[in-house]
Amino acid sequence: MKFQFMNPDELKAKLEAGEAAVVVDIRDPASFSAGSIKGSQPLNNDNVQLFVEQTDKTQPVVVCCYHGNSSQSAAQFLAEQGFSDVYSLQGGYELWKTVCPEHCN
Repeated sequence: MKFQFMNPDELKAKLEAGEAAVVVDIRDPASFSAGSIKGSQPLNNDNVQLFVEQTDKTQPVVVCCYHGNSSQSAAQFLAEQGFSDVYSLQGGYELWKTVCPEHCN
């Protein structure tokens, strides 16, 4: 199983259409607190096992990092854990906040 890429416009369209997607943010806690995608949840080494165990593996998962690099390995890890619809957000939060500021906390 391999992850796919999603650009900010595609994620924005999904969110605005009310399509269910789990958005996880792998940035450090201070960065997440300073600003994040509305509805996203932090994902880190402390909670990843619980996330894998408790999240519906058929639901789309979008992984966000700073610039879209680290999210690729995290997305691949989730795909290897059995998630069937995993995406890495291209450009990460840095691009997201310029393209979709209305969807930021």
